[in-house]
Amino acid sequence: MSTDTDPAVRTSLPGFAVLVRRDFPASLVVFLVALPLSLGIAVASGAPIAAGLIAAVVGGVVVGLLGGSALQVSGPAAGLTVVVAETINQFGWKTACFITAAAGVLQILFGLSRIARAALAIAPVVVHAMLAGIGITIALQQVHVLLGGSSGSSALRNIVQLPGQLLNMHGSAVLIGGVVIVIMVGWRYVPRRVRAVPGPLVAVVVATVLSLVIPGQVDRIVLNGSLFDAIGLPELPSGNWGAVVLAVLTIALIASVESLLSAVAVDKMHTGPRTNFDRELMAQGAANVTSGLLGGLPVTGVIVRSATNVRAGARSRASAILHGIWLLLFSVALVGVVQQIPTAALAGLLIVVGVQLVKLADIKLAHRTGESVVYAGTVLGVVFFNLLEGVLAGLGLAFALLLWRVVRVTVTTMSVPGSGNWMISIEGTCTFLALPKLSAQFAKVPPGANVLVELSVDYLDHAAYEAIHDLAGQHEAAGGTVEFVEMGPVRMASATAGPPTRAHARRMLDEVLGPWRRTARRADPIVAGIASYHRNHAHVLRPHLGELRNGQEPHSIFLTCADSRIVPNVITNSGPGDLFTVRNVGNLIPADGRDASVEAALIYSLDKLDIRSVVVCGHSGCGAMEALLGDSVTHSGLDAWLAHARPSLDRYRLGHPVAMAAAAAGFGPVDQLAMVNVAVQVETLCAHPVVRRGIEERGVVVSGLFFDIATARVVEITVHGIAEIDDVGRRVSAQPV
Repeated sequence: MSTDTDPAVRTSLPGFAVLVRRDFPASLVVFLVALPLSLGIAVASGAPIAAGLIAAVVGGVVVGLLGGSALQVSGPAAGLTVVVAETINQFGWKTACFITAAAGVLQILFGLSRIARAALAIAPVVVHAMLAGIGITIALQQVHVLLGGSSGSSALRNIVQLPGQLLNMHGSAVLIGGVVIVIMVGWRYVPRRVRAVPGPLVAVVVATVLSLVIPGQVDRIVLNGSLFDAIGLPELPSGNWGAVVLAVLTIALIASVESLLSAVAVDKMHTGPRTNFDRELMAQGAANVTSGLLGGLPVTGVIVRSATNVRAGARSRASAILHGIWLLLFSVALVGVVQQIPTAALAGLLIVVGVQLVKLADIKLAHRTGESVVYAGTVLGVVFFNLLEGVLAGLGLAFALLLWRVVRVTVTTMSVPGSGNWMISIEGTCTFLALPKLSAQFAKVPPGANVLVELSVDYLDHAAYEAIHDLAGQHEAAGGTVEFVEMGPVRMASATAGPPTRAHARRMLDEVLGPWRRTARRADPIVAGIASYHRNHAHVLRPHLGELRNGQEPHSIFLTCADSRIVPNVITNSGPGDLFTVRNVGNLIPADGRDASVEAALIYSLDKLDIRSVVVCGHSGCGAMEALLGDSVTHSGLDAWLAHARPSLDRYRLGHPVAMAAAAAGFGPVDQLAMVNVAVQVETLCAHPVVRRGIEERGVVVSGLFFDIATARVVEITVHGIAEIDDVGRRVSAQPV
């Protein structure tokens, strides 16, 4: 059957083309990065060298075939070296393989139970600090190997023995390891084309060649036989099952968290399919079962190889699978090459990898977010105790910090200068834990003084309410006065109405907008609104209005409709003193200048206030435009006023570009006319003598806006079309004609 008629063939051809053009070369790059790292991680873990290669092959092939992330690459990871080394020291290598396989089974159960995303709930600062602690531990271990010695059993021992190791260092080992470090650190500065070859591979190759020409004895990697010779079944533990279970749980949790966090990072680097976290976790488990049964190291998603894979142009999981196949072929066919690599070269490689795990950006972020204690505690725990204890210490500190932030309340007392009055400010989450602080701050107020209590809290339990109420009552009984200003979303009146609840954003919005709706239903809504304003918001505006009491300096004159649904300061995010506002039915500017109100406003704002912006704002569902379009006006006074909008109606009927753009954007006839009306009023303003002089002499800007009430969005109107303004001030969704 010809390829022109066979859908299966037509579908497979583009995939094959992508494989050849993208995934195949990317797999070679990842293979070249993974090879030295796999060897180095095996050395750092104290495992057989072949174990790193087995884990790399299994991670590439098994996770590549079964994983939920298309571009993530898995294999032995630096993040597990510490816990693996401890496991090998405690149980031996064969039992460590059993623990790896058991951890894989646990990971599969994690994936089947669909709790993969729960692993992402660990505070990022703890993960960053865990990796930094692992990096420091690796560097402390390998610096002894680089100096020609052997690493100690703990970070403290490595630090204590370092001075003696420096006095007895081997020059050839230091030279080889130093060359690797220099090449890896400086590789980013070489030309881009040269950087196509991975820096770790270049460093190890150069160091290996150097070790063959320099005099002296050089320690090299010992690999007995081919990769198949190293394959062996694990052994069951001989006892101490409690420690075994703890080791299984530790490896499973760390491998799972590292894999999932790596998958999240990889998803941010490409636009392809997103990760199925449960499937990825089961694939990681299957790989660890396989690796453990074959005698390999634990497997996890590795961000270094994954990022290399994405940057190399990979488009599918074929790249990860192929990189595992290349590792297998190399390990079987080129065993002699691996045995020529000096251990000092891998030590230099691991020192750089370890140092790179300590990221300055993570430290700065922890400092900015106030989480330095959590970061430092986790690092110290990982370095000087063990990985599990360090992570648990970090999680404990993170939880304590969270609890402190959640229940924290700030209470301050100050005297109002020149008035003899006092103010007590209460902010945050007010619970029974704040009772000592509340009592201490109220005690600072002299008896008989007038006190203003500013309450801005998002949570108020009954104990705190009762304490505030009693303290206020005691002060009033001593001859003083207490006035409450409740600025936050939680009110004291609600403290006894039911169980305390934390305020939500919707409730906060209701506190701001709610009075408009509530007071409208009362017999005297204006008086009720004024009372609410005095109670809740007057003191906030008072300092700002005090600066404006001697004059105004608005930046814009805002001409808009009298419709009650338009609130100019809200839709322009402006405040008192910013807008010189003029309102009339239909937001009209009579061309003949016969309306004294609009004329006076233009002259006063442009000549006296020196404003730099003139804005006309229409809106959706405008009654004036509806009446004009339907010729349904019956009141003579309104007829006479809307006559000023007849030019807008004529331009609309002739097919104004703004109307056509509005129709294309889905607006109805009334809103189309309202937008045309804004455009016509902008033209009228530009022709007005006072406005024209301001444009020519001072660069005054004239613009048109349209407020869509249904979506609460503001659209810009020009003489040619419409454009929506996004959240950062850019014009988007333009509909020009």
